[in-house]
Amino acid sequence: MRVDDFSFKLPGSLIAHYPHPQRSGCRLLSLDGQTGRITHGVFTDVLDKLQAGDLLVFNDTRVIPARLFGKKASGGKLEILVERLLDDHRVLAHVKASKALKPGTQLQLGDDKSEHTAIQATVLARLDNLFELRFDDQRDVLTILRAIGHIPLPPYIDRPDEKSDRELYQTVYSQRPGAVAAPTAGLHFDQPLLDALRKKGIEMAFVTLHVGAGTFQPIRVENIEEHSMHAEYAEVPQTVVEAVLACKARGKRVIAVGTTSVRSLESAAMQRAEKNENIPFAFEAAALLAEDIRPNHVVDLRSSGRTPWPPSGNFKDCGYNPGSKALITPFFGDTQIFIYPGYHYQIVDGLITNFHLPKSTLIMLVAAFAGYKNTMAAYQLAIEKEYRFFSYGDAMFISRNPLAAQEKINTGR
Repeated sequence: MRVDDFSFKLPGSLIAHYPHPQRSGCRLLSLDGQTGRITHGVFTDVLDKLQAGDLLVFNDTRVIPARLFGKKASGGKLEILVERLLDDHRVLAHVKASKALKPGTQLQLGDDKSEHTAIQATVLARLDNLFELRFDDQRDVLTILRAIGHIPLPPYIDRPDEKSDRELYQTVYSQRPGAVAAPTAGLHFDQPLLDALRKKGIEMAFVTLHVGAGTFQPIRVENIEEHSMHAEYAEVPQTVVEAVLACKARGKRVIAVGTTSVRSLESAAMQRAEKNENIPFAFEAAALLAEDIRPNHVVDLRSSGRTPWPPSGNFKDCGYNPGSKALITPFFGDTQIFIYPGYHYQIVDGLITNFHLPKSTLIMLVAAFAGYKNTMAAYQLAIEKEYRFFSYGDAMFISRNPLAAQEKINTGR
């Protein structure tokens, strides 16, 4: 399967650079994955599409002001994008500078327009394409970022960040700082809509996946199967597991709000399959390679001296019962799950999502859910109907195509 199979031409005028004036007022394209039927409406229509007893699963991560500007002691300018918080004073970050930084290099952070005194930082090490930095300040990293950092808007939003983005580029239910990009499907929910959903009897649960900058990286191989996903930290606590199992038991649907919620839930299901059956889940879902997910091999978040994220208090829930035959078990760790056509979904029945970039891993995830032909047809129609695309754009409501994994993709290219 080729990356070019997921290409489409998008007029630049359809890229949204600002959100809709009212969160829940954006347009909504609904796609029935089983029949391919498409309808058009507004986002508040989700209230009619959901039934009492359905479960909405949100991602409660919060975007941090992760972009920093500064200079080296020598005067050379640099730009930093924090990728991961390691503890109260250390981060992993992408650094854009005229020359590669060496361990021991001193940095002064804070742009010239900032009213705050420049923050001193030190380069500790280089780890592949990332640098480990230490902030030489009594304040913790998050306090510093809030003082001198900028909201890292996606590269396709062609404007500087503005003060309003600090709230507009957050979901109203965000709780846990750590993301460098918003889980954008959730941006459309406002408090009145959430209240109306609860009143109707819609259940809600919250996972955490701290979206990394890798979400914007292009796939640099021709064949999808050769792509290696970036790692992102996710939590699916016991409370979410219980909510999912209860929803399935009563015959209702699990609706993921955004691709990050999908990847969190399916990672937890994959972990269950690997542990229960002692075989890589890739043997059951041919679209996944065994190395595509390493839930416990990247970072041990409970090791002493390393707290990459503000603790949630849920780590006590991460025990595993080897006798369990449940569809899903708690998950705490890094996920590299790569979902594309051929993947057999284990948990998610419905998906609320934005319109994604061509050739991206996210449109591949959607195609695996709704079916390739359905997805590409829906995107073409969305372009014709002038829907707004990407992070600040319009939304889709998709019901799963149960036969999507068996679909043969033949584009004739």
